Amino acid sequence: MRSSPLPRMSRRGRVTIGVLVGVFVLFTLLGWGVQAWTDWLWFDEVRYTQVFTGVLATRLLLFLVVGLGLALVVGGNLWLAHRLRPRMRPHSLEQATLERYRMVLEPRLGLWISLAALVVGIFAGLSAQSRWGQWLLFRNGGDFGVKDPEFGVDVGFYVFQLPFWRYVLGVGFTAVVLALLGALAVHYVFGGVRLQGVGDRMTGAARAHLSTLVAVFVLLKAVAYVLDRRAMLLEYNEGAKLYGAGYADVNALLPAKEILAYISVVVAIAIIVFSNAVMRNLVWPGISLALLGVSAVAIGGIYPWAVQTFEVKPSAKDKEAPYIQRSIEATRAAFGLADTKNQAYAANNFVPPASLATDTSVVPNVRLLDPQLVSETYTQLQQVRGFYDFGPKLDIDRYSVGGKTSDYVVGVREINYTELTDQQNTWINRHTVYTHGYGLVAAPANQVCSGQPYFVSGFLGGEKSQEACSSTSEQIPATQPRIYYGERMGAGDYAIVGQSDPKRNAEFDRPSQTGGEQYYTYTGEGGVEIGSFTRRLLYAIKEQESNFLLSEAVNENSKLLYVRNPRDRVEKVAPFLTLDGDPYPAVVGGRVQWIVDGYTTAATYPYAERINLQAETTDELTNRGTFQLARENVNYIRNSVKATVDAYDGTVRLYQFDDTDPVLKAWNKAFGGDLILPKNDIPAELREHFRYPADMFKVQRNLLTKFHVTDPGDFYSAQDFWQVPNVPDAPDSGQKQPPYYLWTQFPGQDAPRFQLTSAVTPNGRQNLAALISGSYVDGQPRLEVLELPDQTRVAGPVQVHQQMTNNASIRQQLNLLSSNQAQVQYGNLLSLPFGDGMLYVEPVFVKSNLQDAFLPLLQKVLVSYGDGSYVAMADTLADGIKQLVEQGKQATQGNPPPAEGTPPPPNGGNNSPALTGELAAAAGQVQTAIDEVKAAQASGDFERYGRALKALDEAMTAFQQAQKAATPASPAASAPPSGSPSPTPSTAPGG
Repeated sequence: MRSSPLPRMSRRGRVTIGVLVGVFVLFTLLGWGVQAWTDWLWFDEVRYTQVFTGVLATRLLLFLVVGLGLALVVGGNLWLAHRLRPRMRPHSLEQATLERYRMVLEPRLGLWISLAALVVGIFAGLSAQSRWGQWLLFRNGGDFGVKDPEFGVDVGFYVFQLPFWRYVLGVGFTAVVLALLGALAVHYVFGGVRLQGVGDRMTGAARAHLSTLVAVFVLLKAVAYVLDRRAMLLEYNEGAKLYGAGYADVNALLPAKEILAYISVVVAIAIIVFSNAVMRNLVWPGISLALLGVSAVAIGGIYPWAVQTFEVKPSAKDKEAPYIQRSIEATRAAFGLADTKNQAYAANNFVPPASLATDTSVVPNVRLLDPQLVSETYTQLQQVRGFYDFGPKLDIDRYSVGGKTSDYVVGVREINYTELTDQQNTWINRHTVYTHGYGLVAAPANQVCSGQPYFVSGFLGGEKSQEACSSTSEQIPATQPRIYYGERMGAGDYAIVGQSDPKRNAEFDRPSQTGGEQYYTYTGEGGVEIGSFTRRLLYAIKEQESNFLLSEAVNENSKLLYVRNPRDRVEKVAPFLTLDGDPYPAVVGGRVQWIVDGYTTAATYPYAERINLQAETTDELTNRGTFQLARENVNYIRNSVKATVDAYDGTVRLYQFDDTDPVLKAWNKAFGGDLILPKNDIPAELREHFRYPADMFKVQRNLLTKFHVTDPGDFYSAQDFWQVPNVPDAPDSGQKQPPYYLWTQFPGQDAPRFQLTSAVTPNGRQNLAALISGSYVDGQPRLEVLELPDQTRVAGPVQVHQQMTNNASIRQQLNLLSSNQAQVQYGNLLSLPFGDGMLYVEPVFVKSNLQDAFLPLLQKVLVSYGDGSYVAMADTLADGIKQLVEQGKQATQGNPPPAEGTPPPPNGGNNSPALTGELAAAAGQVQTAIDEVKAAQASGDFERYGRALKALDEAMTAFQQAQKAATPASPAASAPPSGSPSPTPSTAPGG
């Protein structure tokens, strides 16, 4: 009996559903259309329309080609399965049940097949359009001029060709699997495949169709085995703990993949032949597939495992040596480490030399202002209005003023829209009045004024300043100091500029010297014109804001400035670049320019180490004025582009910096060949402000902790590996010490350079192993490593900080600075090679807790030399250096100075009266504590050493209290200071 047909929907219901679907489609298309139109206008403003059209056309092409291809494959196989249906089907309960579905499908079978193919095509197309980058590199990539060590294939194949071929292979597998499942379902519904009844379970036509699809799948598997042979050079080698094919891979898995490829071809032929020509059943094809599976397990799994277990592991160091060498060489080439200049630095001088006091190349350029700590000081002293902001971290750049080049801490006075008051935060004020910041504020990094920065530029009053701690005139003048584009501006912080009345200025510019406020009208070329009704309607829809149509502030002369963060602006113009997390401003040609470092990356460089950019670049400063990089896995990186964004009109320029990078050449070719400006077009004044990018340096530094070892045997043993130390004043935080910019001269350098520097320590120990620096020499990047001898006595940053702050006298002074009303903050601990030894400098800031707005002031400077035996804390760096030099003089005279605050021993000498009573007992406790410090030092137990120092500090406090109590009566109270050794060890634990 036939089942009753499904109830028909009423005409009104169909119309309602049609209207709802139409409205949904209309608004979806409207949203896409508005987004595309406004994007086009923005790209037209910045004159990079070739990026917009190139990416859009590539996405549409991939969507159509891949989507249509999969739709045709799936739809064609569904149609073919229906055409091959049997005309006569044996009667059975199964077929009777399926007849109901046939009655539903048959009348509109073409529509059902088209819908299924359409759905598959849409999803396939959406997936494909996201591969636009791979396709552009596939089409435009060239050669690297470097061949892989196993097959002799150019690296360009792995970087440009292999990723897209693997994607195409994946699309092929998807198409065949979907076609096979769909065809099987159609054959079953229409009787070509049966589970019940008499006779064959599958018709000859269905068997031929399905077996052909299975054979195609197996042939694709053969192609996959061929590609897998190349991709093996990218896989992780567990035996060597490196990337790239190892001994077992090359000698067992590589031939196994080739054998399996041949077996797959044979199996594919066997499936077709035995299914349709010889026996015409599925027994032998099933046996063939089982044989392929067994072969894959035995040849591709068990055999390589046996080679790895029984041949490689017992002598892995020798077996893996050639492949470790490959990984070392490939990693150093892929990350720009091959030309690293290594130089031995003995650091065997532990006595402060007299030349410290007269030096003119290192000491005068020591940076005292920490850009993270003094940001609050800049805000407090240079803010003027509550909505101005400098961000949580400033930047370091260098300028030549008065013929002298030195470091400057620079910051841009920006608008921070989150700090507008409720009254100020109206739509008119937010978007038409408070439109820009004003001035690049700079202060010499090595100069302070009453603990504050000494400001030399960015004065709101014009070219002159009346402030006490500032120069009388602009030393870094900017003819256009207004900041319409900056780091503090988010996605919704657009500005509408331009007035209908040229004599009326509506934009707040800056406070006036007379106490009033000055206003301004934007005159730059940047911005999208929105004077017409169409444009205003367009952006009213985009921003969902009716004031674009209703407000009188939007007129025929209006322009819209948006995407105002310089990093976002460059990222939109060059979506193929990975951008450094720390853009910085510079005055170039009288205008403030944001400089953004751009990286080209790849993840398929054979044998190179693969790293995660986010993990490798995260340290104490991440998300504190810097941007955290995405979790991108790469094994090739180049600082190929220096991008600039004009802070006034938003002009974006992309300059080629690495003119040998094949990846950048491919991207430039993909967008017409003129997207990137040639390196020779970089203005000389702009080039002077280029600095070694921080994130690139972090990646290279972290890799150098291992890959400075170039001998395979030593690399395998891992005995000479280094590590990046934690933050010296908070080592338990687990955060890495950030590198620091310095204008200084290191041993082996001809003159001072602006370089990024980081100290590294031996793996698992805290003494100093090397200094790594990155700088530019003749416009080319250079990495340099000053490597100290093994088992050096020189302390590392964490040890030095603890030795300086645990010194008895220094600890007492720090305790006085730190109280319930104030807190001590430590600046960057700088490690400086000088005089065949190491000089450490750490500024000490003090911030009051009495009120939140109180700014941190530089109060003291900690200095140390050598192995930590010589430490001092003074009001100025010059005074600290003098103390070190004086301690050095006493040491050379055979009378090493005592640590400040060290109490006298129980007997101060032949001329000192003996101590008695409580004073003698307290002095005995001090001597016992000193002996424990020495014993802890000799044992190398760092925890014991810390406990010993704490006990010494308590014993000294008790002695001083006893000394004060005995002052009037006891002559022993005036005993001279002891010559006892300093509680600070001469050899650091672990060193």
